[in-house]
Amino acid sequence: MFVMDSLSAAGGEKSLVTLLSLIDYDRYDVSLQLFNYGGEFERFLPSCVRILSPFRFIQQLNSGKLSLRLLLSKALYSIQCQKKGLKLKTKARYYWRRFSSYVPETEEYDVAIAYSQCLPTYYVVDKVKAKKKIGWVNCIFHLSGYEKTFNEEYYRRLDSIVLVSEAARQHLEGVYPAFSDKMSVYPDIVDPDFIRRLSEESVTNELFKSGEGHMRLITVARLDRDDKGYDITLETCRILKERGVDFRWYAIGRGPYRGEIERFLKENQLEGHFFLLGTTPNPYNYMRQSDIYVQTSRHEGYGLSIAEARILNLPVVTTDYDSVYNQMVPGKNGLVVKQDPEAVADAIIELINHRELYHAIVAYQQKEKKGNPEAIEGFYALLKE
Repeated sequence: MFVMDSLSAAGGEKSLVTLLSLIDYDRYDVSLQLFNYGGEFERFLPSCVRILSPFRFIQQLNSGKLSLRLLLSKALYSIQCQKKGLKLKTKARYYWRRFSSYVPETEEYDVAIAYSQCLPTYYVVDKVKAKKKIGWVNCIFHLSGYEKTFNEEYYRRLDSIVLVSEAARQHLEGVYPAFSDKMSVYPDIVDPDFIRRLSEESVTNELFKSGEGHMRLITVARLDRDDKGYDITLETCRILKERGVDFRWYAIGRGPYRGEIERFLKENQLEGHFFLLGTTPNPYNYMRQSDIYVQTSRHEGYGLSIAEARILNLPVVTTDYDSVYNQMVPGKNGLVVKQDPEAVADAIIELINHRELYHAIVAYQQKEKKGNPEAIEGFYALLKE
């Protein structure tokens, strides 16, 4: 059994769909429980996956047909979440405390995997009957204060904790050193054939098509300031315009920082240079038709979008986040710079102006190892441990 918040267009969700597409269904029966249905990546699920029914209380919340008890729980949760700047993991804790009593226990599984932090982990630990319980951590999971204390009990009750990079493991081990013995590293599976196939689909978005003839930059990431560094992105965009660079920058993703991005673009007259395209289950056709992939993250568990850009031989400019050197070879498959808008802008301009460097990076990418679908065997071994 896998548990995930949703299958919206994001890195962890993409990783799960890829993993599910490679499992041998002659060997395993697989069920999938989501908290929210209708995500963009659901269309890529293998038909062999048994998709479990939505939670009844969530259906009631969405329909507005609430019992007095559920109405009270919703009201109390809303009051707790009114504090400005509340972190998502804090909201998840409030949510679970208010609504977990409405969630029934499951039938028994051999293995239950919470494929994300917070709600999936709380659900697997508290409500799923399983001989083995695994928590999957696909980011640098920042925990301190009360959040550290609250989550500690859940990680204690897991049989195994899987991290997607050594940097992510070291970070979580620093938070919970007592759990280091049950931590292991298992990188996101990337399937090159799947990505190349989708990249051949046509792009219909008129905003993107209008960028033909300009230098196209692209970023595929949640619209977030703290981890994804979109404040760095915006300042870089402003600098590029000031320096007279002819570019169009496209961002694929959604998130809490969208309003701030739109205000910045308007205040700095960047609406003709930076475009928010929303989400799509297939960003690869956009990436294939772009010139440079840019990632300005402060933290990444792995950096799945960079791996996908490399598969499509798209030169990368990225900041030096925690796990960046798991896949980046500076000066070979892209440029790695400090987390500073001037440095990012300099690197982009260097790739634009020095075509020999640009083409050398493409040539290197064409030869480097792409993806790791063979890692599915490591997943099978994990289930048997």
